[in-house]
Amino acid sequence: MGATHNTTSAFGTPEANAAAHAFLAKWQGVQASELSTAQSFTNDLCDLLGQPHPHPTPEQGYMFERPITFQHGDGTSSAGRVDCYKRGHFVLEAKKLKAASHTKGFDDGLLRARSQAEAYARALPAAEGRPPFVLVVDVGTVIEVYAEFSRSGGTYTPFPDPRSHRIALADLTKPDVRERLHAIWTAPDSLDPARRSAQVTREVAALLAQLANSLEQRHPPEQVAAFLTRCLFSMFAEDVGLLPTVPTLGGEDAGPFMTMLQNHRQRPEVLQRMLSILWADMDRGGFSAALHGEDVLRFNGKLFKGHGAEGYSLRLEPTETDLLIQAAQANWREVEPAIFGTLLERALHPTERHALGAHYTPRAYVERLVLPTVMQPLRAEWANAQAAALVLAQEAAALEASPPEVKTKKDFAALDRHHAQVRAKWQAARAEVRHFHHRLCTLRVLDPACGSANFLYVTLEHLKRLEGEVLNQLDALGDKQDALDLGAETVTLQQLRGIELNPRAAALAELVLWIGWLQWHIRTRGSAAVAEPVVHDYGNIECRDAVLAWERHELAADEHGQPLSRWDGTTFKPHPVTGEPVPDDTGQVPQWRYVGAKAAEWPQADFIVGNPPFIGASAMRAALGDGYVQALRAAWPTVPDSADFVMFWWAKAAALVNAGQCERMGLITTNSLRQTFNRRAVQAALGPGAHLAFAVPDHPWVDGANGAAVRIAMTVLAPGASVGRLLSVTAEQPGEHGEVAVELAERAGLVHADLSVGANVAAAVALQAMCGVSSPGVKLHGAGFIVTPDEAIALDAPALVKPYRNGRDLTDKPRGVSVIDAFGLSAEQLLAQYPAVYQWLHDRVKPERDQNNRATYRDNWWIFGESRRELRPALAGLPRYIATVETAKHRTFQFLPASVLPDNKLVAIALDDAFHLGVLSSEVHGQWALAAGSWLGVGNDPVYVKTRCFEAFPFPDDSTHRHPGPAHRRPPQTRARCAHRARPGPGFGGAGTVGGGLGRFRGL
Repeated sequence: MGATHNTTSAFGTPEANAAAHAFLAKWQGVQASELSTAQSFTNDLCDLLGQPHPHPTPEQGYMFERPITFQHGDGTSSAGRVDCYKRGHFVLEAKKLKAASHTKGFDDGLLRARSQAEAYARALPAAEGRPPFVLVVDVGTVIEVYAEFSRSGGTYTPFPDPRSHRIALADLTKPDVRERLHAIWTAPDSLDPARRSAQVTREVAALLAQLANSLEQRHPPEQVAAFLTRCLFSMFAEDVGLLPTVPTLGGEDAGPFMTMLQNHRQRPEVLQRMLSILWADMDRGGFSAALHGEDVLRFNGKLFKGHGAEGYSLRLEPTETDLLIQAAQANWREVEPAIFGTLLERALHPTERHALGAHYTPRAYVERLVLPTVMQPLRAEWANAQAAALVLAQEAAALEASPPEVKTKKDFAALDRHHAQVRAKWQAARAEVRHFHHRLCTLRVLDPACGSANFLYVTLEHLKRLEGEVLNQLDALGDKQDALDLGAETVTLQQLRGIELNPRAAALAELVLWIGWLQWHIRTRGSAAVAEPVVHDYGNIECRDAVLAWERHELAADEHGQPLSRWDGTTFKPHPVTGEPVPDDTGQVPQWRYVGAKAAEWPQADFIVGNPPFIGASAMRAALGDGYVQALRAAWPTVPDSADFVMFWWAKAAALVNAGQCERMGLITTNSLRQTFNRRAVQAALGPGAHLAFAVPDHPWVDGANGAAVRIAMTVLAPGASVGRLLSVTAEQPGEHGEVAVELAERAGLVHADLSVGANVAAAVALQAMCGVSSPGVKLHGAGFIVTPDEAIALDAPALVKPYRNGRDLTDKPRGVSVIDAFGLSAEQLLAQYPAVYQWLHDRVKPERDQNNRATYRDNWWIFGESRRELRPALAGLPRYIATVETAKHRTFQFLPASVLPDNKLVAIALDDAFHLGVLSSEVHGQWALAAGSWLGVGNDPVYVKTRCFEAFPFPDDSTHRHPGPAHRRPPQTRARCAHRARPGPGFGGAGTVGGGLGRFRGL
């Protein structure tokens, strides 16, 4: 705050004010041409702001006439020059318009200059990034300011809002206006409202988390959450003037909520009753005893209902009241709804509070998806509507300026016709804008996993910004109706729909949207314009499951009618023999059966955007239960069984786009979207009916469930066949609170299902010759299978104990452990032939397997969960085989002795010839594996997907014929199955260019 205060003081000194008036006297109304004045005007403006003049350097970071190159869709390019450019700050486009200000020609000229400046910003080299500001200057008249803080390619919007983004030259005499321009030159990100409010939001959420923790020692979490929700809305209401002030004990007037906290801090029972009375009065409206007889607005909605119920107002200890007082002292006008809901949800949830100080999802991340999904297509429509309106307005103005001469009676009739034509032109111009405004006020946006509504709030704010521009244009076209009149059409919360399973999050979603709506309304019109009831119960946030509906669910039972249960996944006990933690069979949760289950329906929406839950396919049963997963798979037969939970949302939204029932959908998934098991759902959605208009394959994120850092993908699906934009993260810089600032590079082209542009490697099919040659290693499902060398000797079963390697063994020093492999033996045979081994596995593996959800794992507890029946005959007779770590930063291949059993995180390739090892280790295959494979985890490590990286890779022809090809290593029992697999040739698609050398390769 100190720096800001000093800057304001510097701009408010008599010397600074005198300099501003001198600048105004020199430049106001100047009539010289753009060419002769633009640079002089900019240099004088720099002097006024205390900034150096632009100067050419080899880096071209701050200069006049910055050269750029436009790259056109047809492959051609053209040159351009930015009037003034400061890297990381702004693009400035200067004009000297001939039209008088506040005329349609003047507005049209500035609109064209803005479009030109945005085109310059988009054409800047990707390495420089897009500046957050665009300045449009009409020398001697105005400076228009537009901002795009996410720097992700979105549209620049009026800053700070559509009513004050145009700075008249006379406004430069105001210190705060000069301070704003100074910040654009020196610290543009300091003007980002989200950044300014994020600190306030974090501090408030931390205080509420501390208070929630204290209150939950005495009250149920649901009561605490509801109580604190009413508290925080009261803080907001008094800060924005929705509650009248009341006298404090000291005699001054203050907000009623803060006053009650301070006046009754030492009388908890009185405070509890006073808060209850206040909230009941806010629910009803009118006379309020709690406000010393003042009238209070009727808030209604859901927030203050139930004032007679237990726990409506909780008793606070003085130390707890102090926490509320601290939270109330924050400036609630600056609380950021885009992140407040997520932080508050964690604050009110005991298991998520640890994430408060560590992580939050920055607003820019949310905007990165909201803009291409919702706002960019709308802004393209608006640009067309605005251009059409301005053309009609120019025609009207030209017609108006040339009325017919009136000399006879007939001339009056001609004049009347002329006036009618002029009115018709103006009406047509206004109709173009009104038609778009109607479109803006009637569209629907759905977040089908809305959480605490940060996506919906960001969408709301951008819709209101756009509406402000539309209303300004209507006003400029002479529309005399107050478009913000209460009876007029306007963008409202009713247009934002959400589905959320968690009742607490659903309630917070409504709260966040109302706070955001009221912030915007009061910012633009003042608190006096707020109508009653202040809060409505629109019912636009539905609290239910978004992907599965059912008639009823009941406890599942076995064939004897006994209730089924499963291990809860979290309760352990020490093993009586080993002392190691093993699943506690008393920690059970019931299994459910879902009767009449079917795919859930969604409310109609023009745009779908959101962040569905991240649960991997392998973890779904443990997280959701067997009954739910079985019902889900049955209700969604088109979604592959191997797909992650999020893909049910993706498939549903994609189907709506393909059916023409939704204009665009944009969803967050984990970056495993590119992996084969999820990519199938993406590929099924692409074609003539839909295309990926926007994608970010790998982006940092924060998991809303526990605040953990994850890697995600963003995808936007749009109707029709077209090219899209692919953004790749080129650099990351960790921030103070766990957020990560990223730099993005953009490519345009056809975006494939693997989220790539260029050769469609994802379309390459498996080659018949490669079938049955590779496999993942064995999957134990029980740490008790692993034994040390001493333990192996003690078991005395060399036929069953085999050397064992996992990924770390290959990339680091091997552990030297072995594994018990009882494949091919029944439990009875194992007990009879190897009793010591049987007892070992019974004590160390069976307790864990007994709690496994999969029946085959429970029943066959003495053998590996996945024994790889097909791998074993493929390795038979080989002295060695090739192995690579499935997920690794660096791709290497090496021989392993045939006696070694590979772990499931290794890919085993049944080839023993050094020729094949050399091919797989080549740069060509390495490049192919990077292009065809996947990426996983926070480290974004490459994944060697055998079906894509190995089976679709065409080995080179060995002209010596000394080395048998992969087809010769297929075990006989796989040949029939492989005959049905794709063959080499046309199925290879466009992948022949990858790596630069595959043109000489062919499938065997």
